[in-house]
Amino acid sequence: MVLSNLPNRTETADAKPANRNTRQKAAIREVFEASDRPMSPQEVLADASARIEGMGLATVYRNIKALVEEGWLTPVDLPGEAPRYEVSGKEHHHHFHCQSCDKVFELPGCSLTAKPALPKGFVAVSHEIVVYGLCALCGKNSDAPPKGRAVKLRSTS
Repeated sequence: MVLSNLPNRTETADAKPANRNTRQKAAIREVFEASDRPMSPQEVLADASARIEGMGLATVYRNIKALVEEGWLTPVDLPGEAPRYEVSGKEHHHHFHCQSCDKVFELPGCSLTAKPALPKGFVAVSHEIVVYGLCALCGKNSDAPPKGRAVKLRSTS
């Protein structure tokens, strides 16, 4: 018996195409399209489990990784937080992080018109803004103010 002709276990596992479409991946896509906001893998699991019974967190992570590699999802990095993910291809925008329910929402467009005072020789190439507070639902259901100081923001556009 020639052992070199037998597929090795890692070769067979790696032979699966990362971009294959499965019921689980389709359900995860549906979750992102329906929510239209950045989501954590745990949030995706909660919503996708209603569509497909028995889905696990490892399946969600594996499919999110594949969707990022395909360019369909993009990570949203928030300071001090694990990444959330949103559908790729959207115009420049910012995010709102609810300090009560921990959900992240998109803020359409960008009204940043002031140029930051950069040190001499520095060149800004990009920026990200995260606004923290209470979303409409949490603000309506809570008498407690959010952590930090409430600030009223106004658009400059």
